[in-house]
Amino acid sequence: MVFKEYPVRELAAQPIGYWSGETYRRVVGALREQLAVEGLTQPHWWTLNHVAGAPGTWTRPALSRKLEVYDDLGIDFDGVYDDLVSRGWMREDGGSLTLTEEGEAGRLRAKERNLRVHERTHEGIEAADYAAAVNVLRRMVDNLGGDGDLP
Repeated sequence: MVFKEYPVRELAAQPIGYWSGETYRRVVGALREQLAVEGLTQPHWWTLNHVAGAPGTWTRPALSRKLEVYDDLGIDFDGVYDDLVSRGWMREDGGSLTLTEEGEAGRLRAKERNLRVHERTHEGIEAADYAAAVNVLRRMVDNLGGDGDLP
């Protein structure tokens, strides 16, 4: 399929809510589909990455507070942590969370799958154009009273 070009004036009149929502559904849907291959959800993914980035420093309450801002599904984070512990991907030592070798291997497999979605999403888009789009969305969030800083 050929990507159709439109005049700037016509594009500027498009509803950003529709396009940002459709983009969200497509990108998140593709990521969730790839995570499901490993039996993971996005909250599993967020947990694995945060714990891998700071082994032994996250507790359940601290990590839950950090991840709440990304949650749009009403996730029971304790259930996610319990699942990762029960499958042997994560352990708790004195209340601190750490990935096991199996958990790190699963995280790396999921990361590779997500990178393929990221590459597909960026096809035909220059880095500067992508950055400009992110900045436009950040400004809109800020204009509407949200936090436009990077996560």
